[in-house]
Amino acid sequence: MNQPLHPAPSALPRRRALGLSAGSLLALGLWPGALRAADSTGKGSFRFVVINDVHYRDEKCGVWLEKVFRQIKASPNPQAFCLMAGDYSENGTRDELAASRDAFKTLGIPVFGVIGNHDFFDKKDNRPYEEIFPDRINYRFEQHGWQFLALDSTQGRMGSNTSIQPHTLRWVDEQIPKLDPKRPTVILTHFPLGPITPARPTNADALLERFKPINLQAVFSGHFHGFTERRVAGAVLTTNRCCSAWRTNHDFSKEKGWFACEAKDGRITREFVEAKT
Repeated sequence: MNQPLHPAPSALPRRRALGLSAGSLLALGLWPGALRAADSTGKGSFRFVVINDVHYRDEKCGVWLEKVFRQIKASPNPQAFCLMAGDYSENGTRDELAASRDAFKTLGIPVFGVIGNHDFFDKKDNRPYEEIFPDRINYRFEQHGWQFLALDSTQGRMGSNTSIQPHTLRWVDEQIPKLDPKRPTVILTHFPLGPITPARPTNADALLERFKPINLQAVFSGHFHGFTERRVAGAVLTTNRCCSAWRTNHDFSKEKGWFACEAKDGRITREFVEAKT
C-alpha cells in the first residue's frame, strides 16, 4: 500500500489551502472542502458494494456473476446499492452489455454504473451502451445526505494516455453550484484519479480542481485491475482488483472480488471481499 506522508490538516491555513492547485493539495494530503466540513456528516449509515471491470463476453461470465452476486446477497449486512466502475463488457456489443445488465439486475438493489473504455463498440461509438444503460453517462444521486457523482472519464476505447472529455468537465461545472459543499461527497469513475496511478487521465487534476470547495470523501475507480489507495486528507482515492471470470489483475494478484463499504458519521470504511466461485 503506497501512502504518502502528509502534514496534519491544521498545519496549513484553510485560506491558503483554497488557493493551492488540486495537484498541490494531493501532494500535501489536504482537501479544503473536507477541512471546511470536518464536522459535517451524512444522515444515518448505510452499506453498499463497489464492483469494477466485469468484462462480460460469454455465458461463462454469466455463470461467474451469478455466483458472485449470490455471495453478495448472502452477506448478513443488507446493501443499499451497488456502484459499478465501468467495463460491463469486453467488446461493447449490445448482446454483451444487455447480458451484463441483466446479471446485475439479479442483485435486487439499484446499480449505479459508469461507462468503461471496453463498453465502446468501436473507437468512438458508445450507442449500444447508451441504449442499454440510458442516462448513465454523467449523473448524480443522493443517499442519506450523501452526494454521489458518476462521471464519464473515457476517451473512446483508448486505454492509456487519455484525457477526460469536455462534455464531462462542462457537466461538472454545471453541477458544482448545485451541490451542498458541506455534505459528504463520493465520485465514481472508470479511469483512476489518484496520483501516480497507472492509466490516470492526463487532466485528472483539472477535474479534481473543480471539487476543491466540496467535502469530497472518496473516489472509486476501476480500469487498473489492482488495489491502489491514495489518501488526500479525509478523502481516499482507490482502484480495486477486477471482478471478471477471465480477465487477470494488472498487479499480478490472484484474488477477484469487490469492496464492501459502509458510510457512517461522514466517513466511508471499506473491506475487500474475495469472490468464492
